Amino acid sequence: MSIDPALLALLAEGNLGVLVTLKRDGRPQLSNINYEYDADARRVRISITDDRAKTANLRRDPRASLYVTSADGWAYTVVEGHVTLSGVAQDPNDAAVEELVELYRNVRGEDHPDWGEYRRAMVGDRRLVCRLEITHVYGVSRR
Repeated sequence: MSIDPALLALLAEGNLGVLVTLKRDGRPQLSNINYEYDADARRVRISITDDRAKTANLRRDPRASLYVTSADGWAYTVVEGHVTLSGVAQDPNDAAVEELVELYRNVRGEDHPDWGEYRRAMVGDRRLVCRLEITHVYGVSRR
């Protein structure tokens, strides 16, 4: 399968999209999210919380899609694949929090003003990382 490089370029341009998971009855559940795209790994990472519908949906069915669009809405990319989830943050220095720190830096492009507060918040929020391994890409690119 050949992929239009412009579709992946659109994915790389931003970090705001819509994550689509599947509800128990098969209908889509959509969530606005921030993401990090790693072109070399062909993977998207997203910080999510343990108690949200998308997390329960992904534990039950790891298939997911991410939709991103250009600012004018005329170009879009959808990436599909299967998700793996990190452990839930339980300690400010555990592996889940370390990955969340890395993800924060990559999404924001800067350090947090208070990493201790951030790490405690990740544990308090029961955050984890959703890793979407991209297996299929489609959309409409700018021409």
